[in-house]
Amino acid sequence: MIGTVCAAALAMVTALAGDAPAKAPAGSPEFEKLKSLVGSWQGKVDMGNGLVDMTAVYRLLAGGTVLEERVFAGTPNEMITMFYDKEGKLALTHYCVMGNRPGMTLKTSDDKTFKFAFDESCGINPAKESHMHSLTLRLDDADTMTATCKAIMDGKELPEKPTTMKRIAQK
Repeated sequence: MIGTVCAAALAMVTALAGDAPAKAPAGSPEFEKLKSLVGSWQGKVDMGNGLVDMTAVYRLLAGGTVLEERVFAGTPNEMITMFYDKEGKLALTHYCVMGNRPGMTLKTSDDKTFKFAFDESCGINPAKESHMHSLTLRLDDADTMTATCKAIMDGKELPEKPTTMKRIAQK
């Protein structure tokens, strides 16, 4: 509540002063590349009980400094992943249906592939808490991407299951 009041007050002061918010500094090259995901994507994902339809929506927030990914919107399985730069390096926080929020940092990347590894500072004990442990995003082309994640359940790695998503054309 206090955060909401502070944010509203800051927005009002900025509006009354007539100043536009300062332009956010450019992010890391990897973050700037991920901004190309903005829009809606569809595919099928296997969450352990066979393939189900999934829509992912990407949008920029906080003056372009955060990329939000929202999946299964409006359902009990809704999850959000926030991509951002942490100390100049691409990172993410995943708000999971398992009730936790694993963090990851970029381990390696090239023109098309981003590999994120578990960030031990996120507060999850991998031996005791089920969670998403790593993520690989591959931008196959401008309208196709493949995501693969490693999950740890009850201390054991689950098999990785790639999910290919296609961009939904804007009408």
